[in-house]
Amino acid sequence: MNRLLDISVPKPQQNSLASALGRLFSALARGMERARTRRLLSQLNDQQLSDLGLSHSDRIAEMDKPFWR
Repeated sequence: MNRLLDISVPKPQQNSLASALGRLFSALARGMERARTRRLLSQLNDQQLSDLGLSHSDRIAEMDKPFWR
């Protein structure tokens, strides 16, 4: 019977704000991870690149990308 008396309304603004903040945080975390892995890639020598199946030009192309891509 209490269910019939419950007239609470969900607050979509709070949910959408939390969702937007969550997406923003996730995007920033992905960007930081890309920047970190590209920094590590820049430190590899030619033998290590070869072991990964990458060329020097592959490394340069990857490092030229902005962190958000």
